Amino acid sequence: MCRFRVNGAQCAPYGIAIRRRVRTARHYLILLPALICVTPWATAEQPDWLYYGGDQGGRHYSSADQINRDNVVDLEVAWIHRSGDMQRYGDEMEKTSTQSTPILLPPAAGESLVYCTPFNRVIALDPGSGEQRWEFDPQIDRRGDRPFRCRGVSYAEDTSIARGQACRHRLFLGTHDRSLWAVDAINGTPCKQFGDNGRVRLYGEEGHVPGDVSNSSAPVVAKGVIVVGSTVIDFARSKTPRGTVKAFNASTGAPLWQFDPLLGHPDSGSANVWAPMSVDEANGLLFLPTSAASPDYYGVDRPDDGLYANSVVALDLFNGEVRWYFQHVRHDLWDYDTPAQPILFQWRRGGDSVPALAQLTKQGFIFVFNRLTGKPLWEITEQPVPPSQIPGEYTAPTQPKPIAPPQLLDPFLMPEDAWGLTPWDRGNCRKQLASMHNLGLFTPTSETLTLMYPGSLGGANWGGGALAGDSGVLLVNVNNVAFSGQLIPTPAEIESGSSKFDHPAAGHRMRITMDGTPYDIEIGSLQSPLGIPCNPPPWGKLVAVDLQGGIILWERALGSVHEMGPVTAPFDIEWGTPNLGGGIATAGGLFFIGATMDRRIRAFDVDSGDTLWQYTLPVDATATPMTYRYRGRQYLVINAGGHHMFSRGQGDYVYAFALPEEG
Repeated sequence: MCRFRVNGAQCAPYGIAIRRRVRTARHYLILLPALICVTPWATAEQPDWLYYGGDQGGRHYSSADQINRDNVVDLEVAWIHRSGDMQRYGDEMEKTSTQSTPILLPPAAGESLVYCTPFNRVIALDPGSGEQRWEFDPQIDRRGDRPFRCRGVSYAEDTSIARGQACRHRLFLGTHDRSLWAVDAINGTPCKQFGDNGRVRLYGEEGHVPGDVSNSSAPVVAKGVIVVGSTVIDFARSKTPRGTVKAFNASTGAPLWQFDPLLGHPDSGSANVWAPMSVDEANGLLFLPTSAASPDYYGVDRPDDGLYANSVVALDLFNGEVRWYFQHVRHDLWDYDTPAQPILFQWRRGGDSVPALAQLTKQGFIFVFNRLTGKPLWEITEQPVPPSQIPGEYTAPTQPKPIAPPQLLDPFLMPEDAWGLTPWDRGNCRKQLASMHNLGLFTPTSETLTLMYPGSLGGANWGGGALAGDSGVLLVNVNNVAFSGQLIPTPAEIESGSSKFDHPAAGHRMRITMDGTPYDIEIGSLQSPLGIPCNPPPWGKLVAVDLQGGIILWERALGSVHEMGPVTAPFDIEWGTPNLGGGIATAGGLFFIGATMDRRIRAFDVDSGDTLWQYTLPVDATATPMTYRYRGRQYLVINAGGHHMFSRGQGDYVYAFALPEEG
């Protein structure tokens, strides 16, 4: 049989069949006839923000420096775009989480600014004016109880299609109802060559509704391979749809390979990849941030440490084989998903330059590896942790902890640490803490009310971090609110059901029925009768970390709580707020972020942490901003649509800021 290789991938000429099937407890591979030959797709002349994370390695960094420390105070609104979702979907907006970061297409692809709405409508804008150029609406199946969200779309150029022909320049979109779409980047028309008239169904006739399994993060596209993860319902049931990562030929949509983090344990629930993935195109490596296995808070029926759950997994881009992996939580009982995109960078220390990967976790750790081998660049120790009190539940005796950088929050919270505005509410918090089961980080939940610090929001979450150029300085926003949880035995006669929230938020307590287990779980933030968190502020913060020095450079409260009480205060109260969304760093020495529960977007000085500029939006911006240069002017753009979890109101805004035009 005639075979050849392209960019390290084994290929066959069209028409010659290669069929290989490997099935083990650790990975699953399908190579289909005549479709595994991955041709090199073009590496386009890249604009400032061509990928969801700024680049394929999620550094959240731009070399644009027209806006800098000296002039950022002069930023003004350049244009405002509204998607129309508020008018079109009405009350359904209450179930949305607006998380999309736009990308800027190269000139050959139309040079549009493109983003997706929570209902997976793809909209292309003029980068200079914000005027809409085209729209693609996949008309998704909107059933299910899970919130609607879409973090972004992906772009690639298919050089097998002649210049000027339809769909040489493509956008890829994963949808709420589990479809993968390819549309023409010039006009938004579905690509007929891809799947069934532009669409590949990611599930068949299994009967899953969108509330069971959906998509939120943008697919990864590299070297003619497109890879997509999934968002799986993970609280309500012990057995859930598989969290399979799937790869397809980016030209045709034909399947290439798939990877299930818990393959071989079909009765164990699932672990999936809902956070953004990263790719090292030069080395043919794909990096997966895998989630906790379901159901999150009960592990009797789950196997051992959980295979590839709660891990960063490096796969071969072309065949899906595992190159290396690291599990940062063993046998997770706390919903400590790997929440953020792995960050790829060059580690420079002592004259060495190493291809590196930094992985943020909800526990507040940062693990740093040689991304080619998986060797830790900071030593990882083993921390003894308390056992479970639930009969039959296995607990890992130790959990990994890096010696550096330091943990981004202090999870040690004792009754004497209780916080409050008055002796009365502080005393109430002290009593609550004294009555809780609390043996520190990784205390398993039990039938006794248990401290969960950090809770399921983190620590870090899907916003991830931003690298300040080649400095090795990582800036990351962190949640810092203590939660409590309690397993509640479920009488057989109680009808099952679950909360409408997919995570507990500030001020919420939710009870979740973990069908298939003998327990419900009730979770919520730990707060006084005044509705104030019982742990000391800041309740959200921004941290600057020197990855190569292994130290924290500075930290600042992130957000004002003046709008979080029953009455809005007429002045800022900088105690930090819970936050969702990420930030970006620029060569102008700035870090831009929304994410907070005060409707603000802010600019911080990368070196000092000083706030240099802020602007109040109509609603909270729980999306990561981006920046780009267009016709000589640098723009800062953020999607502001609110968030169902925080009950702070919804919107459908995209705001662009720029310096005043000369003249």
